[in-house]
Amino acid sequence: MDQFTLNLLFVGASFALYIGIAVWARAGSTSEFYAAGRGVHPVTNGMATAADWMSAASFISMAGLIAFTGYDNSSFLMGWTGGYVLLALLLAPYLRKFGKFTVSEFIGDRFYSSTARMVAVICLLVASITYVIGQMQGVGIAFGRFLEIDAFWGLMIGACVVFAYAVFGGMKGVTYTQVAQYCVLITAYTIPAIFISLQLTGNPIPALGLFGEHAASGEPLLAKLDQIVTDLGFAEYTAAHGSTINMVLFTLSLMIGTAGLPHVIMRFFTVPRVSDARWSAGWTLVFIALLYLTAPAVGAMARLNISELMWPNGTDGEAVSVEAIETDPEYAWMATWEKTGLLGWEDKNGDGRIQYYNDANADLQAKAAENGWEGNELTNFNRDILVLANPEIASLPGWVIGLVAAGGLAAALSTAAGLLLAISSAVSHDLLKGQLTPNMSEKNELLAARISMAAAIVVAVILGLNPPGFAAQTVALAFGLAAASIFPALMMGIFSTRINNSGAVAGMLAGLIVTLLYIFLHKGWFFIPDTNSFTDADPLLGPIKSTSFGAIGAAVNFAVAYVVSGMTKETPQEIKDLVQSVRIPRGAGGAVDGH
Repeated sequence: MDQFTLNLLFVGASFALYIGIAVWARAGSTSEFYAAGRGVHPVTNGMATAADWMSAASFISMAGLIAFTGYDNSSFLMGWTGGYVLLALLLAPYLRKFGKFTVSEFIGDRFYSSTARMVAVICLLVASITYVIGQMQGVGIAFGRFLEIDAFWGLMIGACVVFAYAVFGGMKGVTYTQVAQYCVLITAYTIPAIFISLQLTGNPIPALGLFGEHAASGEPLLAKLDQIVTDLGFAEYTAAHGSTINMVLFTLSLMIGTAGLPHVIMRFFTVPRVSDARWSAGWTLVFIALLYLTAPAVGAMARLNISELMWPNGTDGEAVSVEAIETDPEYAWMATWEKTGLLGWEDKNGDGRIQYYNDANADLQAKAAENGWEGNELTNFNRDILVLANPEIASLPGWVIGLVAAGGLAAALSTAAGLLLAISSAVSHDLLKGQLTPNMSEKNELLAARISMAAAIVVAVILGLNPPGFAAQTVALAFGLAAASIFPALMMGIFSTRINNSGAVAGMLAGLIVTLLYIFLHKGWFFIPDTNSFTDADPLLGPIKSTSFGAIGAAVNFAVAYVVSGMTKETPQEIKDLVQSVRIPRGAGGAVDGH
């Protein structure tokens, strides 16, 4: 059976499963659409939350960023997992005890202000739409490769699939679909990693193989990788070579951004009791760890494999020939990925070989001149393709490649569905039902939720066609926005009776606006003189990149909220009593919906 047919079988079977589950668990009420009827078991919710969380950024992009940067990008792992500790300890149980459907509803009630609720809706929409761009980008990449079509059409097909099961299933359908998607994505991620770890180190556990010996050379695998990448003029893989300040701020932005993401917080509204919310967070960490402990090994081993493929006889020999790329089955993956536009090469000096090296490295310039090289001839290698291409690079069986196709799509679609649900809930429940048409019937509210989700899918597709970076980088921007706007409001809402409605509104707006301005100016999206030259290599404020600014935006939010609250009317006593009732441990075994 050819590879294309295998891909169709795996992807088609997984999609049939997702849509079948959505039909079986179709939401029939607003409670089921927004919170799955609050009847989800903590283990089930932990698995669904892990799938909701482990998006295209985790499955497709993170290992690629680690592979091409090394140690510095381990901050993705630390930030994204650390955020769940904050969520489990500081937010999830208290928000579940409050008993509302959405984050915006909590903020509106806690700060006794419809304005605060609307500002929270705006913050939620900005962060969630930015996040969903990365997911749709991942959908397009995965579909484009494995169905051998343009990424544009891959994005269109993915949008139709999300529409089919998310619009009708709501939170109830999405929850059980995400359980199935977790099983698919974790299997698809770990099986190839086990194969490759066995090939390179003889150890079937990738996380241990990463620190084991490279079977072919007898050297430690990471030492071998360091040698190869430095020979090619790149920075040492295991060394830190970026700004420590930026790395700390980036990790912190990811942590507090994780704890402030509405689509993740919503998952803790689906369990029966407050104690179940805390258990759900614990189980989520367990399920996430299975992938996150494997990702560093996947990145390092993929980088080693690619480097050895491009220089089959080592850097003292000759680079791979164009003839080998065109005729050798070992390199067939390159021709296949070239069709997607995400991989490209050019024989610039006409020597019949493709030199892959860092042409900006001073130590290599003399060697390049001596050999007649005219620059790095691997002209395009989109880092988001690495995990998807990894089984092909390692020459693994066709069924493994098909499984990875299904896993990559499961990761992107599961998170996209969660984000779209958060967006539609904000529009239908917070904006329409909460503000514009408070007398709306439950039937009409459910219809409005589905229509708003369909509209959100259209917006996500349009923006996903022109993303601001690799999938994980785009997602990091969303985390920065959530960190700067939503997380501080939730923390102050739960743990401080001093913050009033004016302070909360001013803080959220200040955090959101300052972070958006920094991102837009940094990325050169405003037509202001000189800003178009800014990139992630040229930060506006010292070494701080746009993806790291969320932590500073959060500090601005906290500071503005406290200053404005101190200058305005004190929080009413009934709100202080409400905050105390949410924080008091008694009754932790249960919660009363709506109170």
